[in-house]
Order: sequence, then C-alpha cells, then structure tokens
Amino acid sequence: MKLLGLVCITMVGFAANSILTRVGVNAYGLDPLAFAVIRVAAGALTLGLLVIIQGQSPFLKIGQRWKGALALTTYIIGFSTAYLSLDAGMGALILFGLLQIMMFGWAIFQGQTVTAMRWVGAIFALIGLVVLLWPSGEKVLPLGGTLAMIVATAGWAVYTILGQALRDPLQASAGNFILCLPLVAVSLVFAGGELPLGGIVSALFSGAVTSGLAYALWYRVLPHLNTTIAAVAQLSVPVLAVGAGVVFLAEPLTLRLLVAGLLVLGGIAVANIRSVSARRK
Repeated sequence: MKLLGLVCITMVGFAANSILTRVGVNAYGLDPLAFAVIRVAAGALTLGLLVIIQGQSPFLKIGQRWKGALALTTYIIGFSTAYLSLDAGMGALILFGLLQIMMFGWAIFQGQTVTAMRWVGAIFALIGLVVLLWPSGEKVLPLGGTLAMIVATAGWAVYTILGQALRDPLQASAGNFILCLPLVAVSLVFAGGELPLGGIVSALFSGAVTSGLAYALWYRVLPHLNTTIAAVAQLSVPVLAVGAGVVFLAEPLTLRLLVAGLLVLGGIAVANIRSVSARRK
C-alpha cells in the first residue's frame, strides 16, 4: 500500500506538469525554451539542496549521469514546445500513450515476462487512449505540437528505463538536472519574447515540486516495479491531466472523456491487481 501511495503521488505530479506547462507557455505566453530552462534550474536547485541536507554531494558521480541528462533534455524541450499548441490533457495522452507502446516494446526486447492479464490491462488502457485521441468533427491535432511531444516521449522513455537500474534515486536525479541545465540553456539562443511573472512562477513550481521532487520519488519506486507495470501505472497521468484541465482550464467534460477515462483506469486496475496477487503468493 505504501508503494501504491508513492506511485499515486508521483503520477499526480506528472499530470500537474502538463497543466503548469500549458498555463506557463500558452496562457501567460512564456517562451517554451525559457520555461524549460527555469524549470530545470528550479529542479536542479531543489534536488541539489536535498542531497546536501542528506550529507552528500550532488556532484558525486555526476560524470556518469550524462545519459540521463540527455534524455531529460530531450524530454523537457519537446514537452515545453508541444504545449504551445496542444491542450494539457491531449498532450499528456500523446505522451503516455506512446510511452506505453515504447515501454512494452522494451520489455519484450529485454525478454521480460509479460503476463496475459498485463496485456489485457494495457489493451483496455490503450483503447481508452484511442477513444480520446481519435479525431472527431473538425478538430485536428496540431502537427508541430504532436511531433514535439513524440520527441519528448522518446526522451522520457529512455529516462524511465535508466531509472530502473539506480540505487541512489535522489542523487541521480540531482545529477541529471544539474547536467541538463547547461544543455537546455544553450537553447535560449532561439528563445524570444517577454518573461511574464505568471509563466515564471509556473515554471518554478513545475521544476521544484512536480519535476524535481516527483522525479526523485519516481526513481525511488521504479526499482520495485517491472517495466510493464511502470508503463501501465503512467497511463493514469493522461486521465488526471484531462480532469485537471476540466477543473482548472475550463476544458469541456464530454461523454467520450468519461468513457475513455474509465477504460484507462480499468486497464490500470487489471494489470496492477494481477501483479499484487502474484507477489502475495
């Protein structure tokens, strides 16, 4: 139950990132690259301080974090850019729907055991995502935003896979963010526009709380989850993001959203209940 609670808290943080980024770059007009830099800087500072409080150095083994830093850079730049045109919930759906496919593909490539119930759960969850993503009426997904989110998904998939092998999640997360900062900062040469206060606050909160702390927590629970369960758990994020978009961004709540949400959550329940039963035995 403790592990389940930690996973739930982490998923809420991930969903909040979609809302905060959408608000920062779209509602307040902060350049997405500037948003990315502020977000990474806040995350690096928060995580670095936590590591120092524990009596360690955030720069320990930092040279070994370059893979995680590159993956994090790819994700954050793509993620921030995508929300110039994508709705909060839709962006999360693209990200975690594609992540589901990538993570299951990686599990198969690695020869991991994928039980029948996990496949059933994943299929139900993916059907829910298809229901939400399927074009209706004249609404067409923005090509630029969609492509940017696909790039972000690739970065996040690598970041998640790398996290499964770590024994020092907090320190690793701090190192990843610290190395990521100069990489993301280079992109500022392409940034422009003003620095609205609302956008800066959104980026700071996203970096310090829903990115830095949530990622450290995710790295902590990942070693206790196999790849398929980690992938299915993350499918709850689009549902949370859609719900938050309805409440905080006045996005319409439709029957299609409700049906898709039930399918996604049902799929997650099937996969995770099977996992819990197997462990108890």
